[in-house]
Amino acid sequence: MSNGISEALPLVEDRETEVLAKAKRRTFTAEYKRKILKQADACKGPGEIGALLRKEGLYSSHLASWRRARARGELAGLAPKKRGPTPRERDDRDRKIIDLERALKKSEARAERAEALVDLQKKLATVLGLSVAESDERSK
Repeated sequence: MSNGISEALPLVEDRETEVLAKAKRRTFTAEYKRKILKQADACKGPGEIGALLRKEGLYSSHLASWRRARARGELAGLAPKKRGPTPRERDDRDRKIIDLERALKKSEARAERAEALVDLQKKLATVLGLSVAESDERSK
């Protein structure tokens, strides 16, 4: 005797989820760029540059930007550049300024807490019916 429900619904197979690695930007060494530029300059016939680019897996924009860098005389520009902001050189004065600002913030926060505590004590004294002068004399 068969159950109509189990026949109508197909069984779901357990599949492993495949997690793909994050794509990484390709980088080319200056030597590789010079080699490709030399090969591209040697190409004379129609379609030879396209075949070279396909063989190497490059785009024509790579070739154009590398040629511009070479024309500007930026041999170092052919090397891959590190992305992001350029790191600044830290000065001892900068470190001292940061430390002093941090200490100032800390002391200002302590002063604000102390003032708030004094205000709270004054309010408590008025609620309890004590005068501020009496509470000052008792604390001595």
